[in-house]
Amino acid sequence: MENIFTRRSIRKYENRQVEKEKIEKLMRAAMQAPSAGNQQPWEFLVIENKESLVKLSKVSPYAGMLAEAPLAIIVLSNAEKMRFPEYWQQDLSAATQNILLEAVELGLGSVWLGISPLKEREDFIKEIFNLPPQITPFNIIVLGYPSEGQENKFVDRYDELIVHFEKY
Repeated sequence: MENIFTRRSIRKYENRQVEKEKIEKLMRAAMQAPSAGNQQPWEFLVIENKESLVKLSKVSPYAGMLAEAPLAIIVLSNAEKMRFPEYWQQDLSAATQNILLEAVELGLGSVWLGISPLKEREDFIKEIFNLPPQITPFNIIVLGYPSEGQENKFVDRYDELIVHFEKY
């Protein structure tokens, strides 16, 4: 449970590549996520190329850290895999959370950048990577080894006032 309690959004990274073995572990964690009817509508685009990361950093005003990051994973939905299309966002959110938690386990920092449902952001990514029509970008997870002072650490967010038992 430690990785749940220490995970933070990390936006600054060391100039150091993430090892292929760790990328595979991140992908394995993502694919262990629950999904509606086990439809698993996800696909993943792993980006390490510096030029691509710089282009991707222009997707939103909050994506600047991509230009200096060593790794990004774009979480994609594949409409052809959907048997329960009303739940794809929940499925991809679960896969994303697994990646974020595995990143902590592997000594990495990460941040989740929202893409969908903003059509201009989706279209930006579709154009850069020439994605087919059935593929929709859901989010970007930026990853790397945290820079000094950017570590994952515990911050207590528990608030008993928002926990309700049996009635509101």
